[in-house]
Amino acid sequence: MIGKRGLLCAVLVFLFIAGMATAEEVTTEEPTPFQILERVEGIIYGEVRSGGLIPRLGQVEKDLFGRELPGSIAERQQALLNFLEIGTEVQPSMLFKLGVAEWAVAQRVMAQKDAKSRIEALEVQLEGERRPEGALAMRLERLVTLLLPEGVTWSDVNLPANTTFRVRFLDTITPKLARVGDRVRLELDGTLAVDGNLVAASGCLISGHVEEVKPPRSFGRASEVKFAFDHLKPLGPHEVPIILGEEAKKAAETDTAVMAAAGASFFGLVLLGPVGLAGGFLVRGDEKEIPAGTPIYLETSQDMQVKGYPVPEGLKGLLPQPQAETVEASGDVGGVKQ
Repeated sequence: MIGKRGLLCAVLVFLFIAGMATAEEVTTEEPTPFQILERVEGIIYGEVRSGGLIPRLGQVEKDLFGRELPGSIAERQQALLNFLEIGTEVQPSMLFKLGVAEWAVAQRVMAQKDAKSRIEALEVQLEGERRPEGALAMRLERLVTLLLPEGVTWSDVNLPANTTFRVRFLDTITPKLARVGDRVRLELDGTLAVDGNLVAASGCLISGHVEEVKPPRSFGRASEVKFAFDHLKPLGPHEVPIILGEEAKKAAETDTAVMAAAGASFFGLVLLGPVGLAGGFLVRGDEKEIPAGTPIYLETSQDMQVKGYPVPEGLKGLLPQPQAETVEASGDVGGVKQ
């Protein structure tokens, strides 16, 4: 097991490397120090804290590592983001490790919750109680060591275009109340794996938005709302562009659970139509609302390299069986369709 001193040294080295990498990738539209800190606080606590920038930053570092870190404010903040979200070629990010640990325990991730709550929930599941006396990074490493003695690594994985996967709506959608720009939130409903590498698990978030709203028109034609789907946030740092296309429609038609739910309230409203509509769907403003939990299928819009967890032999049984041409009705996605 990695000792506290050894882990802290590893964290400091990681932060130095991450900070160096970030310095080489500076863009002209950098967020402000307060915006970066708010993002870090949102990841860790699920809320933005009050107070001055410096004491808040110091508290984040103490909660995460047990001590404040050296460097300028900008270096410390950006290094924190890299540690939490980006990782390095050889060292997965903290959120990736946390997601893998949650998947190993319950085959789903709690992506809607903050990292602190997620670590505490894992402690209760594995050890029977919360262990608040330690720094969060060390507490997670302890849990990973207990659960996965070989540790968590990641590798580059090619996720092909038109890979289908089942998702479900997190919120009830009411067409009559929809406005352009409204967020549409969904989550993955199953395991997405490529060649034995875990890419995403149940609970990973999918984002979409209301793209267009047409008011009622002449001859009694109802209003129309066009939704578009933006990306899947997998375990790794790279967001995956997605669409509702023909492969997703075919997958839905073979899934009895989706057809049962959709037939009652939703599927009849989906219009894949011409190419210009490939990224989303239309609903009529005078139709029923789409209840939270309604399942549909989506698909990747392009080939993309992502980070995946090479699942060890002892956990291979948690992966769904590869399917050459169909996807299981449970929503698990095993092999990918090339």
